Amino acid sequence: MKLIKPWLGLVSLAALSLATAQASMPKSQILLADLNTPYGMQVSIVSDKNSYNNQPYLTNQGIYFTHEVISSEQSQTDIAYYDLATKQVSNIINTPVSEYSPTVMPSKQSLSAIVVEQDSKQKLWQYPLNTEQAPSRIFDWIEPVGYHAWGAQSDLVMFILGEPHTLQYTSVAAAKGELVASNIGRTLIYNSKTATFLFSYTKNDQHILASFNPQSKQVEDLLRLPEQVQDFILKDANTVAYAVKNRVYMRNLSGSDEVSQWLNLSPYCETNITRMSYKNDKLAFVCDVK
Repeated sequence: MKLIKPWLGLVSLAALSLATAQASMPKSQILLADLNTPYGMQVSIVSDKNSYNNQPYLTNQGIYFTHEVISSEQSQTDIAYYDLATKQVSNIINTPVSEYSPTVMPSKQSLSAIVVEQDSKQKLWQYPLNTEQAPSRIFDWIEPVGYHAWGAQSDLVMFILGEPHTLQYTSVAAAKGELVASNIGRTLIYNSKTATFLFSYTKNDQHILASFNPQSKQVEDLLRLPEQVQDFILKDANTVAYAVKNRVYMRNLSGSDEVSQWLNLSPYCETNITRMSYKNDKLAFVCDVK
């Protein structure tokens, strides 16, 4: 495990071809807002702001994220980990190829990630947290995978790049994607309370947040999202949250039109907040660097 110099202090990639994004990756920084402290909200710095840092995945112990590694005027991405206790960052997947979108698998024993393989194909791999075990490709034939989200039974949905981009559902055992929807956005979330997957897609020139029930195979439109919103999170089983510029808004999934401001993060991010990850009153968020 390679230790990255920790960054201390207080205070998106929407690439539809991850393989080509490496040439000119936008700079971004990950910060962490602790919303429940004796002093109110406390915000700390997780990553540097001199490279691409994105796609945070927050757990009880730390944050997995995509980190750009620059050497010899070339760049690639590895999976890094920020330890909440030690406040140190380490590079946990140091390979010659690029990895993106770290996600804890249902077993809690492995991470899954999108890997841009040597032939530039984008496939889903798993990396055991027990580093004595070798990583392995999850699906040999399903590609190009852009993003993914796991369900509860080793099943998952995947963003498959194409014209148009599609949402496909499968399981590790089935290993064959079923088409769910087309013209989809990049955010995929599993709602464990309702046992459904959330995603967004364009329908009749509108940006719709929808759910997919893997048991009934039904898609249900829930609400209309602002056109510029590509990234959202679940605040709880019934509430979705998203950022517009540097403020975070929340809305009930019941379909109500009522929108309320949840957080004003402008003191910590002067530009735009893209990706977010929320767990136990902590919010990891990505701020674009000017």
